[in-house]
Amino acid sequence: MKITLDPYMFRRVPLTDLPGLVADLGYEYIELSPRADFMPFFLHPRADRAQIAAFSRALNAAGVQIATVLPLYRWSGPDEDERRAAVRVLETGHPGHGRPRRERDELRVQRPARGGRGQRGPVSGGSLEELLPVFEREDVRLVLEPHPDDFIEDGRAAVDLIRGIDKDWVSFLYCAPHTFHQGGDIEGIMKYAGPLLTHLHIADSFDHRASSGLRYIVNPPGSAARIHQHLDIGQGEVDWDVFFRTLAEVNFDGIATVCVFAWEERARESSAHNLEQIRQYLAKHGGTATSP
Repeated sequence: MKITLDPYMFRRVPLTDLPGLVADLGYEYIELSPRADFMPFFLHPRADRAQIAAFSRALNAAGVQIATVLPLYRWSGPDEDERRAAVRVLETGHPGHGRPRRERDELRVQRPARGGRGQRGPVSGGSLEELLPVFEREDVRLVLEPHPDDFIEDGRAAVDLIRGIDKDWVSFLYCAPHTFHQGGDIEGIMKYAGPLLTHLHIADSFDHRASSGLRYIVNPPGSAARIHQHLDIGQGEVDWDVFFRTLAEVNFDGIATVCVFAWEERARESSAHNLEQIRQYLAKHGGTATSP
């Protein structure tokens, strides 16, 4: 298992300082999530060749690797203009012109993705047909994550979609803080995914269904808002013993990303705490972390 850090809480740290900070926290891998100076939310990338080269040098100097890249583009949804723009970015790396493949190879990119909104109407089916040949040509692994408020929220439905795609380079991400939006069935969904489970997002969350559905009160009543947290392990209600025991039972050996966003004022302490918690649970349930 590659224990990886999503450094979103450190997004104001200069890009070339980020690998050293991550190494100081005890991590050897980064999941590169959106940041304004490199790959913003929903917009085309901002980095040029010189920035990418400088970042690559900083990674090498710190002994840190990019395990995966998490872009957020609306590449599937009912707004056709939005969808086409997102597809264009994913096809080329920049709208209107291509970016050399060598840049992506240097960063060893893996690309989880999501898009669409479940309550906004039917989802266009064109994106996968357009993008799968691009990902295959560029040797990009695609890891799909069901997400609250996306066109697929349930883990089993996402696994079924991936099985329908039927490509050995398309797999499934289980996100622990979304557990309760998937019915709370950690073991069932992980085992249903089986070998398609290659990636985890690790953070804690409260069960919004508790107290007769009144754990959170949202006005107006009936709002379609999806509420969850990305807390430190132990601060919510995810059953971590079930989580890590099931990983051992399915022989999980993929990427496990710490993606806590709740504590920017104590980001260092949070990142270190979660790494230690993962190591303790792996030791308890027979799992292991890998080195580069």
